[in-house]
This record gives sequence, C-alpha cells and structure tokens, in this order.
Amino acid sequence: MNFNLKYAFVQREYASIFNRIPLIASKYRKKITGCQGVITIFKGIFMATVRIDSLIKSIATALDIVEGALLGASTNHGKRIAVLCAKMGKVLGKNPEEITALAICALLHDNALTEYILSEKKNGKHDPAMKKHCEYGQRNVDALHFKTNVKNFILYHHERANGTGPFGIREGEGPLEAELITIADSIDAAHHLQRLEPENLPAIRSMIVEETGKKYSKIAAETMLEILDLPTILSLKDNVIKQTASEALFPWTEDIQTETIFGLAGFIASIIDYKSVFTQKHSTQIANKAWFMGKYYKYEPQELAELYLAASLHDLGKLAVPSDILEKPGKLSEEEFGIIKEHVRLTWELLSDIEGFETICRWASNHHEKLDGSGYPFGKKAPELDFNSRLLACLDLYQAISEERPYHPGRSHGDTMRILYEMASMGKIDGDITKDLDIALAPYDGKDINFLYS
Repeated sequence: MNFNLKYAFVQREYASIFNRIPLIASKYRKKITGCQGVITIFKGIFMATVRIDSLIKSIATALDIVEGALLGASTNHGKRIAVLCAKMGKVLGKNPEEITALAICALLHDNALTEYILSEKKNGKHDPAMKKHCEYGQRNVDALHFKTNVKNFILYHHERANGTGPFGIREGEGPLEAELITIADSIDAAHHLQRLEPENLPAIRSMIVEETGKKYSKIAAETMLEILDLPTILSLKDNVIKQTASEALFPWTEDIQTETIFGLAGFIASIIDYKSVFTQKHSTQIANKAWFMGKYYKYEPQELAELYLAASLHDLGKLAVPSDILEKPGKLSEEEFGIIKEHVRLTWELLSDIEGFETICRWASNHHEKLDGSGYPFGKKAPELDFNSRLLACLDLYQAISEERPYHPGRSHGDTMRILYEMASMGKIDGDITKDLDIALAPYDGKDINFLYS
C-alpha cells in the first residue's frame, strides 16, 4: 500500500473519532483551556476536505425545486443536463478537470433564478430574454475558482446557433461548452427525458438534425446524437439519476480552508437569500456573524471555516418554501408553519449524504432546536446540542429578530437582545452565548458585518 492510500485509509478509519473531539470540547469550551490545543494538533494532521462535486449536487437538487416551482421544470433537471454534458465532454476528448467544470456549470446553469425573479419583483420590469438570469448565473460560478476556464459557459447557455438568442451570439462565437449546455437544457426541458418512451427517441433525434444550424451548433448536435441512445435515456430515469450523476462526475476535493470553499459558501448564501425580499441578507449575515464570533472565541482556522460553511448552508432547505409563505404579512396558519418547519429537515437531507460533512450538517440542521426540547425538526434537548449548534441557533434568532420581516419592523441591537435574554431566561437558548453576542455585536448596532477572510 502506497503512502497516499495508507493516509486515506487512516483518515477514513479515524475521522469519526476526531470529529467527536470538538463536540465534547465545545460543551466545556470556556472551562477547558488545554483541549483546544489537542484538537488543533489532530485537525492539523487530519485536515478536513470537502467533496465539492457532492456539495454542488445537493445545491442543484435544491435549485431543481426552485426551477420546478417557478418554471415548471421537472425533477432532477440539473442532474440530467450534467450527465449529458459530461458524456459529450468525454466524446470530445475533454480531460477530467474540464469535464468536471462543464458538468458542474450544467448542474448550476439556472443558479440565479431566485435573484432574477426577485430583481423583477423589485424593479417591476420583465426580462423576457432572461439576459439578467444568465449574467447573474455566470457571475456566481465565477466565484467558485474552478481549476479550468469556465468563462461564459452559463452566460451564453440560452444562445442559438443562428444568433437569435439573448446576446445575439452565433455558432462558434462563444465557448463550445455553452453550446453543449444549450442543447442538453433545451432537449430535456422540452421532452422530459426521464419519462421518454423508447419509441419516441427517433423523433427527438430527427428534431436535432432539423434544428442544426438554427437552435443547435453543428458540433453540439453531432455530439448529442452520438450519446443520445437508449442506454443513455434509461440512465436518466428518476430512480437511477442520482447514481448516474455520481458516476458521470469526477471527484473534486478541496481543503476546507481554500478560497473555493469560501466562494462556494458565499454563492450558496446569496442564492438562498434571494428567495425573498425580506431575507436578502439573512444567510449572508449569519455566516458573517458566525465568522466574527469564531474570531471572538479564537477558533482555529479549520473550525472557523466549518462554522462559516454551516452558517451559509443552514437555510438551504428554505429554497423549497413558497415565497408567499415567507412573505406573508400576517400570522402563519398551522399548515403554513408546518411547511416552514420542514425546511430544516430538507437541509439535513441535502447535506447528510456528503462525505466528511457530518459536523457541518449537524450544526446547520440544529439551528431551530431549543435547549428545552421545544425546537424543531428533531426536538433535541441541551445534552444533544453542542456549542456551535447553540451558537448558530442564537445567531439565527438575532438576525431574524433584528432584520425587517413582513410581520415586524427591523429592531435595534438593544431591542433584539432583550428578546434573546428573555428566551435564555426561559431555558430555550444558551445564556452564556447570549451574553457574548450582546458584548461582541453591540458596536455593529444596525450595521452589517462584512466577511473578511484572514
């Protein structure tokens, strides 16, 4: 066994042990002074990594829910586009990094839908060509620090070969990858490939030939025709697409402290926040405040990065909550509140399958739990809630109480803290953390905290 294989084996076998150390230590964070040094040594040896491809697949699942609600797209649309693009990339001789970049851009091709829809609401202007949706989407993926060039992959994914698309880009004037995403997106959106009957496949292939030079570029059409056979169609069915997508994408692993992770965290938080006009800064500010409090507690870099990522992801499941519920000015009905509560369980479901994400998933999905067991979705009590779960719960409350919502105006730091202190006195949230927030956040009364990666 070579060194790399030995290292991977040891890391896998002992990861669960080392993941439990900060959980135990955090319970007594202010009482045990030497424990953090031990954690630092262990985490220095077993540096946390994140499977970017797995995380992005989870984000794409949430985006599919949004796209289904807004545009009527079918489930797993993003995964099917990614699989088709990965297959075409292989036929065209792309290397693994290029295929990964293409497939991930395909997964995220509609990542800016929430921002685009909110922009239309605020400005009262409709953009039938969806140029802004393409521009916002490209800007977002540019923040992910791919290992290979992805310029204009998403920006031009609604262009047509004859130049009649939103930007007037003709065949060959933009990147080939954008043309591949275009044909895959167009065919799946029109024909719902997960439900396609085998006898209808020849008609789709004939349509591709007819639209070559009009909708589709010659290279994209020829490559799609090479891969679009019965085995490919069967691999796109809903009951197997998750496995198909996993096999199609090459693994992309990054250290948790890299710019890629921080770019991805900010990207996720922005997508979630644009779900509603009232939450445009919610996840972003909780993530920034989590980073700020981690600095306040003198966290080591790895735990700081994990906390920031958990805070950025904590409301991922809220993408599935209808906007009319999020923006309802009056009291929610019991049914509506039940829908709101499910967003945390969905966050847990989306993150729980990601390799190495156990701690981040726990912190993110515990943010509505209460020490007395009255929280949701799991009804956990104090012994089951570690320090960072309690911290994110307090930060979520602080942000929700202080920011303007449809059912209350924005509040000052002092008014927000009075509510938090009352909840702490009732045994619902951590009293020590509440005091720390009062001290640390008082200078920022009414002001946003900016994220400073250092």
